[in-house]
Amino acid sequence: MAKQQQANQLDTFQWVGVSTRGKKLEGELTGTSIALVKAQLRKQGITPSKVKRKPKPLFGLSGEKKISAKDIAMFTRQLATMLLAGVSLVQAIDMIADGSENKSVKNLLRSIGEEVKAGQPLSTALRKHPKYFDDLYCDLVASGEQSGALDRIFDRVALYKEKAEALKSKIKKAMFYPVAVIFVAAIVTSILLIFVVPQFKEIFEGFGAELPAFTLLVISISEFMQAYWWIAVLVLGIGGYVFKQAHRRNKQLRDNVDKLILKTPIVGSILNKAAVARYARTLSTTFAAGVPLVDALDSAAGASGNAVYRDAILDIKAEVSSGNPMNWAMRNSNIFPDMVIQMVAIGEESGSLDDMLAKVATIYEQEVDDAVDGLSSLLEPLIMAVLGVLIGGLIIAMYLPIFQLGSVI
Repeated sequence: MAKQQQANQLDTFQWVGVSTRGKKLEGELTGTSIALVKAQLRKQGITPSKVKRKPKPLFGLSGEKKISAKDIAMFTRQLATMLLAGVSLVQAIDMIADGSENKSVKNLLRSIGEEVKAGQPLSTALRKHPKYFDDLYCDLVASGEQSGALDRIFDRVALYKEKAEALKSKIKKAMFYPVAVIFVAAIVTSILLIFVVPQFKEIFEGFGAELPAFTLLVISISEFMQAYWWIAVLVLGIGGYVFKQAHRRNKQLRDNVDKLILKTPIVGSILNKAAVARYARTLSTTFAAGVPLVDALDSAAGASGNAVYRDAILDIKAEVSSGNPMNWAMRNSNIFPDMVIQMVAIGEESGSLDDMLAKVATIYEQEVDDAVDGLSSLLEPLIMAVLGVLIGGLIIAMYLPIFQLGSVI
């Protein structure tokens, strides 16, 4: 397995060879293995005498941009457009590679193009790069190759990738605001406790009177922050790292976090709608591409993005495999809204399930968009309110002794 993953990785190779005229040449070429690079050189009329993998810079600082999901979505849309315009597959890949400003994307597409030129199906070439093209993507391309409708399939895949990226961006935006509130509140409170409160403490020491309990509490917290702020930072850093590692390795923890986050006020509602949109969009795309419903449900489970929906979709798959209607299985899952179930039922009865699922996806993607916009409008005054309570509380704590002194006088 490790060797296969290593072979599938796209690397840069340095080569030295001799041309057909006996001239010594050297250069760099990208590929997945030394054997493939040698084969590419021979096709160019060069006899390789030395080929070696180019050493990576220290700490991996190569200066090249990483290939993002947006890059893959853009490539998919460009390829779909060119194929629909009648451009040949090989020519389209070469044109997109030449026009790419990201060197990593350029190298990836050239490697795929070489595979296709060598007679490999496009789906097979894509499967050699699982980091960028998942099983769902490759399966859809394979179905397009088998049906002879690769251009239309790529158009569907491009739409799917664009919608998926747009939805992901909205979810990140929804998650950003609560984190921003907590972060800003923590920073402002820490600055006040470490730098402002000590100034008041020096003034209070000259009073010679007993301070209110609230003021003493704030001063105690301030003294702790001044002396042990590094402990708080260390604990947060270590705690975050441990949780991240445990979340990555422990499936039960990931599932529990997914369940908990769906119950979170406001944000949980957005994530529920996003999961339904993902389910409907994935199922619509795969089913319309000719993938059997049971296999399409498998893909939808993997693309749901949440353990609760993943398990529910797998249960639906089991019931559909047993011969039950999908809308009936969805109702038994107790997780999908009635409107979605009714539209699926209509789609099954009319034979237009993919169209109905596409409409469901569009509706819920719009709801996610509206909810995120509403969340941003809601949290702007909430940020002000939280900061007002924190700062106001600290100010009251610092001025209470002055108010008491004034009442005594």
